[in-house]
Amino acid sequence: MRIFSILAALLVAALLAVLILDRPAVMAFFGSDTPEESIEADETPSTSAEAAEDLVQVLVTRSVARQIDTAVVLRGQTEAARTVDVRAETSAIVASEPLRKGRAVTAGEPMCMLEEGTRGTALAQSEAQLDEARARVPEAEARLTQAQSQLQEARINLNASSKLSEGGFASTTRLANTEAAVATAEAGVESARAGLQAAQSGIRGAQASVATAQKELERLVIRAPFDGLLESDTAELGALLQPGSLCATVIQLDPIKLVAFVPETEVARVSVGAPAVARLVSGTGALTGGADAASGQEVRGEVSFLSSSADEMTRTFRVEMQVPNPQGRIRDGQTAEILISAEGAEAHLLPQSALTLNDDGMLGVRTVDTEAIVDFHPVTLMRDTPEGVWLTGLPPEADVIVRGQEFVIAGVKVDPTYRELGQ
Repeated sequence: MRIFSILAALLVAALLAVLILDRPAVMAFFGSDTPEESIEADETPSTSAEAAEDLVQVLVTRSVARQIDTAVVLRGQTEAARTVDVRAETSAIVASEPLRKGRAVTAGEPMCMLEEGTRGTALAQSEAQLDEARARVPEAEARLTQAQSQLQEARINLNASSKLSEGGFASTTRLANTEAAVATAEAGVESARAGLQAAQSGIRGAQASVATAQKELERLVIRAPFDGLLESDTAELGALLQPGSLCATVIQLDPIKLVAFVPETEVARVSVGAPAVARLVSGTGALTGGADAASGQEVRGEVSFLSSSADEMTRTFRVEMQVPNPQGRIRDGQTAEILISAEGAEAHLLPQSALTLNDDGMLGVRTVDTEAIVDFHPVTLMRDTPEGVWLTGLPPEADVIVRGQEFVIAGVKVDPTYRELGQ
């Protein structure tokens, strides 16, 4: 029994040695494939599966460019067409009851009435001086006429004396006397003429005094310069106004201006006369417009002014548009979003989530070509809407990655899944 056990153990050990040292020969003897072939056969399908698993799966949508009307979007505010601080031009006490702020005034309507004081007396005195100056004129004219007559008579006598003296019928003394008479008459004419000019100057001086006194009386009534609204109460009854003291502030809201500042990168797209739309922000934060700030309508107008000079600090250009405001419900200083019409462009409407940044920090989207290779396209944001964003910078047709674009870079191959835009 012991010998049989030893022989069995030696036989098993020999078989194990053969299997370990010469396994290919043993497998061939029994008709089996070599281990290498089995391994290669097992590894071929697994390698293909692993390669497929290495591709990043992305969601792609096909986008086609469409023609849209572009607009320059600006943030601005409303501004009164006119704002004037109406001030006193003379010193006086206010003699009228004040008008309360918010009241409508028309051009020429009295707002502040001042006490007359002695201004009426000054006007009467100036008018009396004017009458007196006018009365001196006929007297001065008569003196001039008389002096001219005397001069004419003296010249006739001089002519006669000269001829008699040449014929020896008049003495030299008589000729000298007539010459002296002519000189005296000429001096009289000049004096009379000067008197007439003084009388006329007196008239002009008196007229200026009258005009000054009348103007002073006119300054006692401070009137509205144009149709508008009182932004402040007028001066209180009994208040002393000095030259430059404020009577009231008047603003004009029809038409009203909308003012914004366009950056220098967009100023070339804005022109005077271009149609514009403005959305006014109401007190509740909703977009409103029209004559009624709570109506929800937009106000429309056109660009009336574009500055030719940039602001030194912001490098922006002032742009204004005017819109009708007949009821004055659009107030001065309301915030407004202004859209100025510009030349149209072809753009793609894509979800905002499709936007991404490349390694250089440039905004764009990633696309795939027919071989599923990723590419990056810089884009420009044209308009933001509830349906998505309008972008330019893509070809007319593009397969855009809308999900998974953050996990791939340009040049790599991906496993795309296509869907319709909006699904």
